[in-house]
Amino acid sequence: MKNISLLVAVAASAMAMPAMAQQGRDTSQDFNGPYVSIVGGGTLQGSDRGETLVFDTNRDGTYGDPVTVVGGADAFSPGFCNGAATSTANTACRNDKDAGEYYARLGFDKRMGNFVVGALIEGGKSHASDSVSGFSTTPASYTMSREADYQGSARLRAGYTPGGGALFYVTGGGAYGRLHNSFATSNGANSFADNGKTNGWGYAAGGGAEVMVTNNISLGLEYLYTDLKDNDYVVNVGPGTAPATNPFLLNGGGTNIQRSSENFRTHSVRGSLSFRF
Repeated sequence: MKNISLLVAVAASAMAMPAMAQQGRDTSQDFNGPYVSIVGGGTLQGSDRGETLVFDTNRDGTYGDPVTVVGGADAFSPGFCNGAATSTANTACRNDKDAGEYYARLGFDKRMGNFVVGALIEGGKSHASDSVSGFSTTPASYTMSREADYQGSARLRAGYTPGGGALFYVTGGGAYGRLHNSFATSNGANSFADNGKTNGWGYAAGGGAEVMVTNNISLGLEYLYTDLKDNDYVVNVGPGTAPATNPFLLNGGGTNIQRSSENFRTHSVRGSLSFRF
């Protein structure tokens, strides 16, 4: 329902644009040919309820092992939360960060009567970040975070223009993100090492509306859902100054940590300014 509401808002905004911009223009060649665009807007985080940290305590490549103290109790019994930890004493977290985004786009449309088909590539950056935290009985907190250094997508789009002037379309295709991962902990005993940046691959899909305001310039409003998958980020926990009875060391001298969800999902609402050749 949230996504449908956004699409309705996109269409309504386009319909409300001044009709005077279309008066006196030849609309027969609207949305036909190459164009370049600048795109900007906001990125909203999806709900990641239930995400946790998962552990490989014997480093055999299989995650889901329990981390236990010497007596067998769960060392992470306080639990997990979606977000970055704000305390070590309880499972308090701040929400994931919604933020702005900006992109450049190159595309080509082919108009066939009232129907338009096309393809585009775009690249840019969103400043939104996604975190998950775990809490041990020490007490200590462990937080994994990620955001994109840059993102890109190659998509198709298809739409309908009621006589030129305005275009209503859907779009979808492949997406890529170079993800910047980080790890923070209040545990000062063990050593921690990670593999830093990773590659996320997935798809982007959405829809929008675009209105010609001159023969060459158009304004648009778009909703886009992006889902990138990344399961390559790992934190390696070593001994540091911790004794052999440390929960991370009991099953062979170290533990690997990952996020339980490989998906980095975002919702974007963005405007565009395009120049058509």
